[in-house]
Amino acid sequence: MWACWSDLVAEVTLAVDGTTVKVPDGSTILDACRALGNDQPTLCYLDNLTPVNVCRVCVVEVEGNRTLVPSCSRPAEDGMEVATDSDRVRHSRKMVYEFLASTVDLGLVDEETVAWMDRYGCDPDRYGPPADPAVDRDRRKAGHHQIGPGTVAETVHQPVKVDNELYVRDYSRCILCYKCVEACGEDAQNTFAIAVAGRGFDARISTEFDTGLTDSACVFCGNCIGVCPTGALMFRSEYELRQAGMWEEDSQTVTRTICSYCGVGCNLDLHVQDNRIVKVTSPMDHSVTSGHLCIKGRFGYEYVQEVGDLAVTPIDEILRRARIDDRGRRRRPEPRA
Repeated sequence: MWACWSDLVAEVTLAVDGTTVKVPDGSTILDACRALGNDQPTLCYLDNLTPVNVCRVCVVEVEGNRTLVPSCSRPAEDGMEVATDSDRVRHSRKMVYEFLASTVDLGLVDEETVAWMDRYGCDPDRYGPPADPAVDRDRRKAGHHQIGPGTVAETVHQPVKVDNELYVRDYSRCILCYKCVEACGEDAQNTFAIAVAGRGFDARISTEFDTGLTDSACVFCGNCIGVCPTGALMFRSEYELRQAGMWEEDSQTVTRTICSYCGVGCNLDLHVQDNRIVKVTSPMDHSVTSGHLCIKGRFGYEYVQEVGDLAVTPIDEILRRARIDDRGRRRRPEPRA
């Protein structure tokens, strides 16, 4: 008699908030929580990236452990008893959210993160107003935190970096979750154009020697944008529209299609506003690419829109500032007849 597949897979049994659950051996505590429909907050975790355990908002309490453990990476063990909503867990998560929100701009995080912050009653303002940002952190020496008499720079503040036509880096929103580094590295692109530079107070995401993206190893695949949870990395088109007060996400439609550049079959989600494609994303549960794209799939969509028509809709003048061709180069508008 043939054994069913479930009989061949080793399982572990544990209790989450008093409820027993069985999960395949090698699963994490987060997997066990989700198997019960008990999702946990995350910022640095994605299913298509290696867990790096840096945000600490997913921590849970495990009986017998001295410290709280990150549920996204801690393997589930047989007989483990986990508490996800104890006073200790709630206090830790609230504190982490408040520390982040008091030092960086979390105004563009997703609704789920906002809901978790509301659930824990987060009040970042109780830590006082943020200090003025440094003029340019990347060009300051390590340890030089003072930017003026009696003024202390915030930990991750940097000026907005607009050095190419494809995307913008606003590190005032960066929480150092490492997602972009992982996507640029071994988990997706294997380009290694960016990494964490500096230590402690001076830690920040940077290219080699703080060169511009066009002079770095960056291939402009945009996979770092796709995984960023706070809007620190953003399409140039989205950035320009937001700056002009014309970004209307609620009115946008999203259409799924297949990239036509090669035969891999990457799925594309086209975000359309005023009958114009304003950005392209890819579903992270896609069986082929797990949400990762190349420069053509993510940015080479302008051929869909007639160049001669770029004076019709209200957002066209904004889109002109971030227009590219299918090779990632800025394209000049064609003269109208």
